[in-house]
Amino acid sequence: MRRHQPVPIGAGTVISTVVVVLITVLAGLVALAPQARAATLTQIGDFGANPGNIQMHLYVPDTVASRPGIVVAMHGCNGRAVDFHRQTEFASLADRHGFIVIYPQANKSANGLSNCFDVWSPEALRHGGGSDPVSIVSMVNYVVQRHNADPAKVFATGFSSGAMETVNLLATYPDVFKAGAPFAGVPYGCLGPPGCGDRTARQWGDLVRNAYPGYTGARPRLMTWHGTADDVLNFSMLQKQVDQWTDVHGVSQTPTSTTSPQSGWTRRVYGSGQVEAYTITGAGHNLPHPGMAVHAIRFFGLETSAPNPGGQIRGVASGRCVDVPNASTTDGTQVQLWDCHSNPNQQWTSTSAQELRVYGNKCLDAAGTGNGARVQIYSCWGGANQKWRVNADGTIVGVQSGLCLDATGTGNGARLQLYSCWGGNNQRWTRV
Repeated sequence: MRRHQPVPIGAGTVISTVVVVLITVLAGLVALAPQARAATLTQIGDFGANPGNIQMHLYVPDTVASRPGIVVAMHGCNGRAVDFHRQTEFASLADRHGFIVIYPQANKSANGLSNCFDVWSPEALRHGGGSDPVSIVSMVNYVVQRHNADPAKVFATGFSSGAMETVNLLATYPDVFKAGAPFAGVPYGCLGPPGCGDRTARQWGDLVRNAYPGYTGARPRLMTWHGTADDVLNFSMLQKQVDQWTDVHGVSQTPTSTTSPQSGWTRRVYGSGQVEAYTITGAGHNLPHPGMAVHAIRFFGLETSAPNPGGQIRGVASGRCVDVPNASTTDGTQVQLWDCHSNPNQQWTSTSAQELRVYGNKCLDAAGTGNGARVQIYSCWGGANQKWRVNADGTIVGVQSGLCLDATGTGNGARLQLYSCWGGNNQRWTRV
């Protein structure tokens, strides 16, 4: 009998005071089911100067790139580093692309909230001041020294309080961080006086410039995300970040392009890509959603370009392979299980765009987003329904749907579909 595990997604609570509104977050709002991995998350005890007295958790994939990049991924208030590791896609993307992920564990309290990152103290708001930013930079230096990481490939990302610390790090340590991707955050300096009220773009930019007086080097790029229905951090925070960082980079506040990467998303690009802003229609205080992290990794330049070698995809429950019936090349042909062989209709190539290709130009394609949606081949066109997360636990998850590639049986001819991930062997696959 099939069992289902629903993905928990909560809603943020409206808080009246400015400070609380700006830092509230529940770690359980991030929506992904736990997944086992070959590599493990490790706590590092002594990593150097730690004025913030925060913990360092480190994820090093089994296969690390030469001179790997570093992503610092930060949870929100009331959250935990271990949960942010487990519930987000950054570690699975590290498995695929060979970068290293640092998950700091925050410990500050404010207005009844715990485990927040410090983005309000005078020490945290200036270069070399102390508190959490200095501790996080120590973590980065530890990885550079111990794992031969590339100091020119250091990036930050996070949700809510972690998003605020992301922007804080970009402002206070532009010499360390090359880009950042905050999810549901605020502009730098929002928690300092006089708060997050109206400022001109120049005034917002001056806050960043004053965080590290005398700095004349390159400024980090910014990719910022926000939901229009965020009831914890108002959607207006997205434009304030755009105002701030376009001014910092000296580019126009008028976007050079506006596109819709997928339904409900609006992507605005400023300058030559120094700033990107994603509006997620209808989303609350629960980012990143599945499929968003890969855009951040691509923005950071950490996505490897070479496709993985082609091969068979074999079902754990059946021992049979994912097969295109009768070697058809017709769009809409539903794939099946069949005895494994070496013919081209069972040879699947993973690409850097998260596609699973057969014949070189046909993609594994989900015909819907609900339980029972057929999985078929279709001409590759870049849609989210043709993107898949190949996870270390053997599951293959549709980026658009968040559902698992599922075999309806174990015999020859059993069709493949999407279905809620529940851990069964009919949803586990090996590459041959």
